[in-house]
Amino acid sequence: MVFSVTILGSNAAVPVLDKFPSAQILRFDNKYYLIDCGEGAQFQMLRYNIPKQKINQIFISHLHGDHVFGLIGLLTSFHLAGREASLEIFAPEGIEEIIKVQLRSTGKEILNYPIVFHIVDTEIHQLIFEDAALSVYSIPLIHRVPTTGYLFREKQRLPNISKELVADYELSPQQIKDLKANKSIYTASGYLLNPAEAIVKQYNKRSYAYCSDTAYNPAMLSILENIDLLYHESTFTIDDNDQAIKAMHSTARDAATIAKAAGVKLLLLGHFSARYKNHQVLLKEALKTFPDTLIANEGDIFTI
Repeated sequence: MVFSVTILGSNAAVPVLDKFPSAQILRFDNKYYLIDCGEGAQFQMLRYNIPKQKINQIFISHLHGDHVFGLIGLLTSFHLAGREASLEIFAPEGIEEIIKVQLRSTGKEILNYPIVFHIVDTEIHQLIFEDAALSVYSIPLIHRVPTTGYLFREKQRLPNISKELVADYELSPQQIKDLKANKSIYTASGYLLNPAEAIVKQYNKRSYAYCSDTAYNPAMLSILENIDLLYHESTFTIDDNDQAIKAMHSTARDAATIAKAAGVKLLLLGHFSARYKNHQVLLKEALKTFPDTLIANEGDIFTI
């Protein structure tokens, strides 16, 4: 199953000619989840061939404009396209009021489809959404307004059973199910078949965490421990640390320090201040602390 992240926008505060504000698409198999929705997000979906009609859940980190100003346009586009399926929006307190005021002011208070708002408590780490294959948890962050990160964890997939053994022993669907559940079975001939003999592939649970915006926050280390991919804001370099502290943002070194301490496999840097014309300075700073670091650029797809 595909588990990937497509970067729609990775800039902070204001767009520049070749960068967009925060927005990402997490794809799991044939499901698509939108994470933040900065200005221009739906244009980026068109550019990168994202089937936006398949988005049924949207996760908003906080209510600063560079993370939500693209949302009303997307919701209106869904309406104009005749969407009927319900849409779930997960966000801190205030998101419903913002959307309803905008819709009412534009004469579209009643949409073709229902929106279900889920208010996320930004003070606690908890399960906020799950389906058959994926669980999503909130991550408390430290910022100037209530802000949450999101942790996406794949649920354990059942292992693969040897097709040859299935044929040789003429295993029934129930016997296959029992073997995948790590139970031994007796074949028709009376042979005791153990799961270790039959299982040919085990699957590891994959994970992705989105942490933007936040000041340096070691309190989240236990939540991020050993995850596969971490997107962590790196708005400033250490040379601008005073500004980072004042604005409650992180430096590239802060992000790398978190990634190293949590034992994550790969770090993505994003949410860059427009003051940096070359993001390599941020990457260079992070690499000194955590070698497995990459820059999140528009259009990049990171497969987990």
